[in-house]
Amino acid sequence: MLSVLGLGPAEEEIYRLLVSRAGATADQLADETCRAPGETLKLLTALAARGLAAAAPDAADGLDGTDGEPGTVTVFTAAPPAVALGGTLRQRRDDLRAAEEALLALTEEYRNAASGGSIVEVITDPAAVRHRFMQLQESARHEIRAMMVPESTVVRREHNTAEDAGVRRGVLYRTIVQRDMLGQPGMVGEALAALASGQHVSVAESVPVKFMIADRELAMLPLLPGRRTAPASILVHHSGMLEALIAYFELAWERAYPLSPNTVDGDGVTEVRPDGLDEMDARVLALVLAGLTDQAAAGQLGVSRRTVQRRIGELMLKAGAESRIQLGWIAARRGWA
Repeated sequence: MLSVLGLGPAEEEIYRLLVSRAGATADQLADETCRAPGETLKLLTALAARGLAAAAPDAADGLDGTDGEPGTVTVFTAAPPAVALGGTLRQRRDDLRAAEEALLALTEEYRNAASGGSIVEVITDPAAVRHRFMQLQESARHEIRAMMVPESTVVRREHNTAEDAGVRRGVLYRTIVQRDMLGQPGMVGEALAALASGQHVSVAESVPVKFMIADRELAMLPLLPGRRTAPASILVHHSGMLEALIAYFELAWERAYPLSPNTVDGDGVTEVRPDGLDEMDARVLALVLAGLTDQAAAGQLGVSRRTVQRRIGELMLKAGAESRIQLGWIAARRGWA
């Protein structure tokens, strides 16, 4: 944990032990960590040299200390962590900030050199496309906007490790998926996992083009129209064109149907929710309102088509709705989905 501040594993272990007590000798810490006394003393001396520990002789009759005056033993105490490590931490932050600024300058210089000053880069090599796709997500600090289509052969969902890393560091993912993707095996489960990790997923009847936008800095989308599976891609840098892509995404996001954790595979749970729906009703409703056919919803839930139809009929009776369209309107007003 403290390796980022320059402490090795052994130094960190000894420092943590010192912090947890008023003071300790090298022999005491050697016994506790199963290290040789000489090695432990070197670690303590290194900590003291960095200002992380203080050494003071302590009278000890009958003890022949090798690191103090005869008849005394050296006791080490930890320096307060906020004082000892706070300055180093601030310096590392300053260094990272400076490195980030240098990286941005280098990125701009690279872009200008690679594209002749153009706001668009063209990438055709599949390996390069995969690499830049990962880099785009790794560069995001706040948000990733994405639109997904059923076909994906260059970077498959299960290989997108940068997404998990981005979520862990707090990047918000907002993704619009084409409705028929939910009918693919395992897709609802993947959407559920994304929702559980804090991502937002919405469904649109049709997604005309797949793309991904990192913050308001960079976008990636196919080079050729109608060639969803082709690797050739373009990168769009910060520009009016990028702002247009962002505006299009936000408009599509407003019109898309947001998925909720209710859209899950059936497991026989019938617990009644505060809104009066049991879990299965909520799942059926969420899938049908997302645009799946009764058969597709049944396949995702592991039940029969007739079960889905029966559940929808019961929901219409409960809501007093005369059509599925009216059921959707009432469900939205009541917070059912």
